[in-house]
Amino acid sequence: MRRSYAYQAPWSGYWFILPALLTMLVLIAYPLVFGVYISGFDTNLINKWKWVGLRYYTQALSDPEFFHKIGLTFKFAFMVVIGNMVVGTLLGILLNMNIRFRLFFRAVLILPWLFPEVVVALLWKWMYNPLYGLFNYILQGLHLIKDPIPWLDDPGFAMVGVVIACIWKGYPLVMILVLAGLQSISKDLYEAGEIDGGNKWQLFRNITLPGLMPVLLVTIILETVWWFKHFTIIWLLTAGGPVDATSVISIDIYKIAFTDFRFGRAAATAVLVFIICFVISYLYRRFLTDDK
Repeated sequence: MRRSYAYQAPWSGYWFILPALLTMLVLIAYPLVFGVYISGFDTNLINKWKWVGLRYYTQALSDPEFFHKIGLTFKFAFMVVIGNMVVGTLLGILLNMNIRFRLFFRAVLILPWLFPEVVVALLWKWMYNPLYGLFNYILQGLHLIKDPIPWLDDPGFAMVGVVIACIWKGYPLVMILVLAGLQSISKDLYEAGEIDGGNKWQLFRNITLPGLMPVLLVTIILETVWWFKHFTIIWLLTAGGPVDATSVISIDIYKIAFTDFRFGRAAATAVLVFIICFVISYLYRRFLTDDK
């Protein structure tokens, strides 16, 4: 019996991870491999499968519009990530302090992350509405503006409006991770720093910030990759308009696939976006960590 148990024990762990492994293969690995596969075909995904090789990759890399959309996507992701990191970090530090109603504020401030992205987009679209939106109502009530502002219909305001909505949706994740990182730092370090005569800024710079760096690194990577490929909120707010002012690369991929029905080209562009996200993740880890 002991020999049989010793023989079977090493394999028991594989049976436990098998459901998760199969789920990842079906939901992650298969779509990735299939996306790379169809990027080499001129196809309608039904009965047309014409092999074109790397044509769609060369078309994308030689198209100035592709690089314009990539640049616009970097601009959008940069603004959202910076906003999320600033707002989320400040709130995380604040909620780590011993303030009144701390649990209440923690519960309220996490709500935007719990809302579905569709609900968030519709909520902000109502607030931005030029006729009956909340923002114009408040600004006109305060006599700060005379005529309603078409927030999402003006190329000068549309990107900023989308970024603000995305920051409202995304900051709670940063807040939670920062709060968890702060609570993992030993209080003995702060007590030792105070005994050595350190002020609050010195304690933050020499204890809090180094203790948060691993959390901040992971958070920045997750945030950048997530918002670089984001689609839902932008599509529901502006659909890439006006005049392509918010047409990031995810919107472009959607239009290529489901408006132009060029699935191979859309898949090739998506593969290039995947490579860009992978490079971003590598560069973050390469330059923002002390590990060599």
